[in-house]
Parts: sequence; C-alpha cells; structure tokens
Amino acid sequence: MAEATFKRGQRVELKEVAEATGLHRTTLYRMVNLRGYNATLNNIDALCRFFGCGVGDVAVYVPDEEVPQASLPSAADKTNA
Repeated sequence: MAEATFKRGQRVELKEVAEATGLHRTTLYRMVNLRGYNATLNNIDALCRFFGCGVGDVAVYVPDEEVPQASLPSAADKTNA
C-alpha cells in the first residue's frame, strides 16, 4: 500500500481497497497488521489485481518457527474456570 500511495501521490485507504476488491476491511487490516495472518489465495489474488503486482509484492514468506503462537488454555485451566 505504501508503494501504491507513493506512485499515486495520495494515500491508498483500506476502505478504497475493500470496495474495489470485495475484501472486508477487517480482513485487510489483519493482513496488513497481524504477522502470520493466514491469507487465502483468493484474497492475495484480489490484492494483486487491484495493485497490478505479483504475489511477492503483497506477501512475505515467514517460517512457522518465526510466527508467534497464541497460547491456548490447558485442560486444567478449563476445569478450573
């Protein structure tokens, strides 16, 4: 989005991208702000079409061991709740 903003000389808003691609703004926010967000190929395709770019321009490979894992409650936590 930063590169598109630079090329156009004006800010590209999530709302504009959402309307043009059919992706929900919450989905776009998560894709941009949550490291390791599991984006679907359809979402990536929609972004590539909108920005006129390749997959490598909108996605970065992050090995599993580098993605922070959310801690899940243990069975003991569930019985004490």
